Amino acid sequence: MSKRAIASEDLSRRERQIMDVLYRLRRATVAGIRQELPDAPSYSAVRTFLRILEEKGFVEHEEDGPRYVYQPTAPIRTARRLAARRLLETFFDGSVPQAVATLLDVSTAKLSDAELAELEISVEKAKKEGR
Repeated sequence: MSKRAIASEDLSRRERQIMDVLYRLRRATVAGIRQELPDAPSYSAVRTFLRILEEKGFVEHEEDGPRYVYQPTAPIRTARRLAARRLLETFFDGSVPQAVATLLDVSTAKLSDAELAELEISVEKAKKEGR
């Protein structure tokens, strides 16, 4: 099955929760996924959701003895970009400056000089690319 990126309109709330767990854990069994879900549905319900996600092309599995171990098909970098785009569109009307300002405002961590330099490099790269 072809690999595809996750679009929010392609997933139900529970499917998105399962994908979040898989991206966080990288690989997991049904029991491992179920343990991480809020108000976890039954074992068989999680299996059903995983089967549907596999049919949609978002998840693949491999057999490990009697168990199936699941993992996302799209790389985490792709999922991050799509989630960030969804966040920008939903809460910031597509405004990157508003999103960055909010992230800096709500962060309790102090940015190191290396992190600030990394941000400056990203801004300069965006300027050069006309973004």
